[in-house]
Amino acid sequence: MKTTVELSDELFRRAKAEAALRGRKLKDLVEEGLRLVLQTPRGGRAQPSLEELMAPARGVVDSGVADLASNPKHLKGFGRGARRNR
Repeated sequence: MKTTVELSDELFRRAKAEAALRGRKLKDLVEEGLRLVLQTPRGGRAQPSLEELMAPARGVVDSGVADLASNPKHLKGFGRGARRNR
């Protein structure tokens, strides 16, 4: 089916250049883009955020110490003046 779509000059130039770089016709690039948009659930993101990806890994390492920063002996030797204080 044929249809007419209005695009900004900038978007048209970018799409035309991208199609050429991929060795494809502009109509094929537009069709692929529409398919991708229609496959994605409404309101959903195509890719999860880093936070969402890392959520299952949170808290998997147990050092045995509740908070290293709360005990000065765990931080001895760290920092700018560490070598001067030895």
